[in-house]
Amino acid sequence: MKILLVHNEYGKLSGEEVMFHSIAKVLQNHGHEVTLFTRSSTEIKKMFCGRIRAFFTGLYNFNTASRFAELIKKEKPDIVQIQNVYPLISPVVFKVAHVLGIPLVFRCANYRLFCPSGLMLNKGEICERCVGGKEYWCVIKNCETSFFKSFGYAIRNAYARVSSVITENTTIYYVLSQFQKDKFVSWGIPSNRIVIIPNFIEIKEVDSEINDLGKYVGYVGRVSQEKGVPLLVDAISKSGNVPLKIAGDYTSMPTLPAVVPTNVTFLGQISMDSLNDFYANARIIVVPSIWYETFGMVVIEAMLHKRPVIGARVGAIQDTIQDGVTGFLFEPGNSDDLASKIRYLWEHPDLCHQMGQAGREKALREYSPEKYYERLMAVYKKAIKLGTGNTVSNSS
Repeated sequence: MKILLVHNEYGKLSGEEVMFHSIAKVLQNHGHEVTLFTRSSTEIKKMFCGRIRAFFTGLYNFNTASRFAELIKKEKPDIVQIQNVYPLISPVVFKVAHVLGIPLVFRCANYRLFCPSGLMLNKGEICERCVGGKEYWCVIKNCETSFFKSFGYAIRNAYARVSSVITENTTIYYVLSQFQKDKFVSWGIPSNRIVIIPNFIEIKEVDSEINDLGKYVGYVGRVSQEKGVPLLVDAISKSGNVPLKIAGDYTSMPTLPAVVPTNVTFLGQISMDSLNDFYANARIIVVPSIWYETFGMVVIEAMLHKRPVIGARVGAIQDTIQDGVTGFLFEPGNSDDLASKIRYLWEHPDLCHQMGQAGREKALREYSPEKYYERLMAVYKKAIKLGTGNTVSNSS
């Protein structure tokens, strides 16, 4: 099969970027011919009037339309998979694929179809104000902390919605969790046009075992308000002397390390080798997010390392953690509930071991590259059978 993958890369490396290239690798490893069509937002700084040009290309990019059409005619792909088109590629690629008769699947790794910022978040709190044609809230609330950016994001989302350039030209949407699918359906996408394909992780052997040598509670990821790190620090302060180690970039909250209890250690960004050691020496991993996580790779990384996970009952986290089996769920934003779950697991290392084993088994069963490939091929075959964009009946 010939597959054309489309993605506008962000200004800095993100989980979406990692998955984009990992998907390409999985497809290539199975003998498929994969072509990439990419741009990078880092180009904006090098362009004359870059931010202004990026605003207009976010609406319609004539150069992209021409180049993308030429690429399709040259490569003759069986399927086009799009992940992100903002700000330099533009939604025009959806229309071009449809006009040229190529089935198109849209990997929705965020909520940008409905929310200009893609996060359903405003100043650290969940926000759905823009859903249903109310993109002006992005400007009113200044979601991007820059009125120029907030206005630009709102306009491009409104244009995509009013023109239906995405919704009329997408054959199948694929999301990362049941939570995300439920949200998309409630916001107007037909259920039978959405499939769920959770992320995958490279499977590797681990020697670590959960026992009384687990030295700390661990957090892995960006240190920010929406990720719930201040909530976690508050909870750990209520958990006695349980040590907490935080691995991740904390430049967005630079003053936090100076005001935490003495049993909290900030490690900053760490290497992959160090990350493996970090999981190996932790007793429990906590994912305290307060926003609608679309998946949460840290959860399956922890499970693969046989670590129980305590996560907020919000977004995709609640779909990934089996409460009472592979870890515990706590009430979002409730530091007392989180603290009680941390204390309980910390004091029951045998249960940590049991949950860790169950998590490893689930990771091997549900989140392997082979399982991902199997699910993705089913989606591609369905898309090819259905046809292109608005030729697909919503009752199909």
